[in-house]
Amino acid sequence: MSKLNIGFIGLGNMGGPMAANLIKAGHTVSVFDLNQSVVNELASKGAKAAVDAKQCATNADVLISMLPAGKHVKSLYLGNNDDNGLINVLSKNTLVIDCSTIDAESARVVGSALGEQGISFVDAPVSGGVAGATAGTLTFIVGGEKAAFDKANTVLSDMGKNIFHAGDIGAGQVAKICNNMLLSILMAGTSEALQMGINNGLDPKVLSDIMTASSGRNWTLELYNPCPGVMDTAPASNDYKPGFMVDLMAKDLGLAMEAAQQSNSSTPMGSMAKNLYTMLQHQGAGSDDFSAIFKLFSK
Repeated sequence: MSKLNIGFIGLGNMGGPMAANLIKAGHTVSVFDLNQSVVNELASKGAKAAVDAKQCATNADVLISMLPAGKHVKSLYLGNNDDNGLINVLSKNTLVIDCSTIDAESARVVGSALGEQGISFVDAPVSGGVAGATAGTLTFIVGGEKAAFDKANTVLSDMGKNIFHAGDIGAGQVAKICNNMLLSILMAGTSEALQMGINNGLDPKVLSDIMTASSGRNWTLELYNPCPGVMDTAPASNDYKPGFMVDLMAKDLGLAMEAAQQSNSSTPMGSMAKNLYTMLQHQGAGSDDFSAIFKLFSK
């Protein structure tokens, strides 16, 4: 694959290692973040440090963003009262890939506005957590036109191993929150079942082995066990160090509930999971791994 000029805006726990993998792949990577220390860290690995978002976007073949919420994505690309936004500096040859997890409508608004200027856009939220970002094994769930997806695929494959085309712009966001809503339900249910076993005198590792070989088998039980001591590599056995934070799961569940309301979808289990994760936040566990939901059920 030919090497590209790539701009990367948003170098947090996920964006930083994702950008590092693009550098390892041989691309010329320009980076920007409001936190100068992470910019300096990427510069030490071979990135070009941009002084602002506009410099980062200028002359980029591909521009990637990884930001906290829809309002940040809209402000970055479309601007606000005191900023014209990147829409005015991006080349028509630039492909924009937004890897943020945001509401689908914000993705559609940004994609539509860029499209009117002839700029290709895909939303490509990720799954796989910090470990996947570091290892380059992320799953990307992409929404956008087929031609834009095909071009994005060549770049995303340098940061991940599973890349899906979910549909039109916004579809990536919808698929991501559907997945995470189900994940939260599975994690809460697995925690509840394991604690009931413990309360009735069972060894949680033995019970986990039984359920993994039975009809209760699921990803959280098998690969990300929430009970401390059952799985050495899981966050539960490492003081619930994330991983994927409770705060982020609660955010995604909020997006899921918004999507459910907009589409008149019935999501009683998702709503209950949202309440449980909000409760966990209120108990001060927002920065713990989301598997810390186990704490709500333990005595």
